[in-house]
Amino acid sequence: GGGSPFGDFFGFDNDQGEREIPKGADITMDMWVSLEELYVGNFVEMTHNKPVMKPAKGTRKCNCRQEMVTRSLGPGRFQMIQQQVCDDCPNVKFVTEERHLEFEVEPGMMDGMEHKFVSEGEPHMDGEPGDLVLRIRTYPHQRFERRGDDLYTNVTISLMDALTGFDMDVLHLDGHKVHVSREKVTWPGARIRKKGEGMPNYENNNLFGTLYVTFDVEFPKGELDTDQKKLVKDILNQESKTLAYNGLGGFKAS
Repeated sequence: GGGSPFGDFFGFDNDQGEREIPKGADITMDMWVSLEELYVGNFVEMTHNKPVMKPAKGTRKCNCRQEMVTRSLGPGRFQMIQQQVCDDCPNVKFVTEERHLEFEVEPGMMDGMEHKFVSEGEPHMDGEPGDLVLRIRTYPHQRFERRGDDLYTNVTISLMDALTGFDMDVLHLDGHKVHVSREKVTWPGARIRKKGEGMPNYENNNLFGTLYVTFDVEFPKGELDTDQKKLVKDILNQESKTLAYNGLGGFKAS
């Protein structure tokens, strides 16, 4: 059948070829990965149970849509009404099939990044399947905290090391060791930077962020006798200092 004689005038288009193809819903899943995997990369294999359409007996109503049709009410009189029009399509059924998918965890990927498997989502009986979307989520790490391309870690040293200096290695995510040393006095909260020892940049894996090492000082639990106290005072040669200030308010001791 031809289109409505008033189609152009009223803006109705009966050209079915321009209708938007319906699509099934997307499935979004969290992909939990370790910080080690985000540092060196990894390939993850996963099994996905996907409903797939298969032919079935009989026919079904499909491609249903609302169309405007004109009805003659007499000489020179027409009425436009909206009615649902459907096609007859072969019947289908959904059968669950096991799909094996492979996903590459690329070095430098960030928490929240997504990877899309096209047409692996929910099916649509009259259209195309949706997509399967994997969203990167990072497990908490025992040694490192990531912020952008930078890494942060805390190292506890003894009071003796804080006063006399130390040499140590920090075990990195891929197993290599980052050497850290100080000859000067290290106070609680002191921080050093190791450039190029952070996370790889996602856009350019040849660029690395910075590793920030913050030091905590562990004081001895025992007590000093009178002679030991005098010896410490003689070595440090410091005046006694006690000063109260509003640290939470951002003020510093002066």
